[in-house]
Amino acid sequence: MIVGLQKFRRESAGGAFAARHVACSVAALLGLAIPSAAAPPIDFRQDLYPRLEAHNCRACHNASGVASETRLHFPKQGAPPSAIQRFGENMQVLVDRNEPGASLLLAKPTNRIPHTGGPLIAAGSEDERLLAAWAEHLATRSVPQRASESGPQTPLVGPVRRLTHAQYDNSVRDLLGDRTRPSRRFPPEDYVNGYTNQASSQAITPALAEAYGSAAEKLARHAFRYGDEGGLVPCDPSGPTDRACAQAFVRDFGSRAYRRPLDQAETEKLVDLLLLWSARRNSFLAGASAAVEAILQSPSFLFVTSRGPDSPTRQYEIASKLSYALWDSLPDSDLVRRASRGELTTLASIEQQAKRMLDRPAARETLDRFFAQWMRFDKLRGAVKDRGLFRNYGPEVAESMTEESRRLFSHVVWNDIDFREFFTAGYTFVDDFLTDVYDLPDPDAPFARTRYPLDSPRGGILGHGTFLAQTGKPVSTSPTERGLFVREHFLCQTIPPPPPGVDASLPPLSLGAEPMTARKLMTGVHAKDESCASCHRLVDPIGFGFEHFDTVGAFRETEPVRVEPTPRQERQGMKTEIHELPIDSAGFIAGVPNSEFRSPREAGRVLAASAACHKCVAKQLFRYFFGRHETRGDAELIERAYNRFRDSGFLFRELILELVVSREFLQAG
Repeated sequence: MIVGLQKFRRESAGGAFAARHVACSVAALLGLAIPSAAAPPIDFRQDLYPRLEAHNCRACHNASGVASETRLHFPKQGAPPSAIQRFGENMQVLVDRNEPGASLLLAKPTNRIPHTGGPLIAAGSEDERLLAAWAEHLATRSVPQRASESGPQTPLVGPVRRLTHAQYDNSVRDLLGDRTRPSRRFPPEDYVNGYTNQASSQAITPALAEAYGSAAEKLARHAFRYGDEGGLVPCDPSGPTDRACAQAFVRDFGSRAYRRPLDQAETEKLVDLLLLWSARRNSFLAGASAAVEAILQSPSFLFVTSRGPDSPTRQYEIASKLSYALWDSLPDSDLVRRASRGELTTLASIEQQAKRMLDRPAARETLDRFFAQWMRFDKLRGAVKDRGLFRNYGPEVAESMTEESRRLFSHVVWNDIDFREFFTAGYTFVDDFLTDVYDLPDPDAPFARTRYPLDSPRGGILGHGTFLAQTGKPVSTSPTERGLFVREHFLCQTIPPPPPGVDASLPPLSLGAEPMTARKLMTGVHAKDESCASCHRLVDPIGFGFEHFDTVGAFRETEPVRVEPTPRQERQGMKTEIHELPIDSAGFIAGVPNSEFRSPREAGRVLAASAACHKCVAKQLFRYFFGRHETRGDAELIERAYNRFRDSGFLFRELILELVVSREFLQAG
């Protein structure tokens, strides 16, 4: 009977209806109650969802996962039961109503249809039975109104943002003329979402609060160390307790520090403080110093805030948002003047100012900071290499590598060149440190533009040591790290870390065993455990495409494989052997069509042709400007930014303008 039922289901044109009709007939013959069409055969939340979680499907099927472009997105960790149930019901978009057994919902995780994550659910397993039961249930239901598992798809406003260390230094420089960079004594900033300016990491810890206090005290003291040399006091006080002059100073300096006019209560509190200290020290400047110290510790200075669209200081808030986004510092006098006149009311007028600001050197410095964090220059500078094996590599070479990449980025961005050239450039910017590593002739001048030979495998950012050296180990390359970098930095896809306690090191090769390249060894080791293979198959094939470049970014024809004797073999007089093995540099990016490559130049062309990569560039800049990770509610803005970027011929300035001159950015707060 069961075999006949299965055959009937396959052959019946009625599909889901026929399957249910037969099931009901069988139930009637057996004297069982006929189930209601609305009654699910399983409890999705209790029976199936935990199994999908156990297979780590969430790792790819989320807003920043490898499967982010698919229609299946898991709810957030800790989501309420209603969101989980809604997620299960929304799986209906992956179900073939006429033939549930052939649905994507079943065919993909079992790898009957090629699945980027490989086979996660075994054919004939209990997991497949439960998934098939759920697919059949969904096939009988009417099509529901689609809803997000995370609730309404409205964009999130930006959180209150503390000044970054760079913004703090720039602000006190522009306020006081101080160039000592006080933030060097602050606790270091943490990288979150790839950047150090993310609001979720911007709490003021006791250590940072103490550092702010010490810096404010020193800055205030130095401001009037030799009188009012900086011209901070806009009047000539008649004596230590000249209230009118105190009010003028507080209004002038305070409004520049707070980036808005002070209200009456704020003004009078600071004036009273100033006059108190002036009287105690019999010096107006001593009181002015005390006021400066208080102002520099105020939340109105330390945070970029927004009081909403109806705030009387709205124009000043817009000016402040623009200046800290594009200059990492205070608004200039022109921007403040336009805010005071109410001229920052339309997106057109705001964009006009943004374009003016992008032409200033400060904008280049800000975008340099964005780029340094996007490319994680800090990791390259901290990378350790075996100096015995790589004598042409050291801290000075790492610094040259960052400058090489910075110059390529600046060249493409500020000369309004198609940004895809960042990935495909057949030229670079090198000095004599880099020519030793890259085997190129010395340039006419340090970091002069230098063309690669026509047959060079290098090209664009992927041919730079910035990428190749920071993703390598002290002695050997790391295809996994290189693949991770491409996924996370250029495709904005998150690969979960290995489970706790997993030994990620490769087993050593012993004398007598077959010498194997890293590729062959990794393929064998990672294929043994499906929990490892599901992630490694997403990153390792990318890294294999760069294997002709060693851990410092130098080209090599063969891979040196070191085979060590065991202690017993060593006692027998056997020595270490080094085998030079041929390299197979065939690589591909799973999930990206036609993505096969064998060199950085070819990989750069793959990324330059990928819309996923172009959108990732927009997402990276969004994260930097908004100070947080994108959500599904931000999809419309990011799509608009990507469209303007693409339609402009991939001009990076146009991408900047679409993000910062947007209602979402200007109204955030």
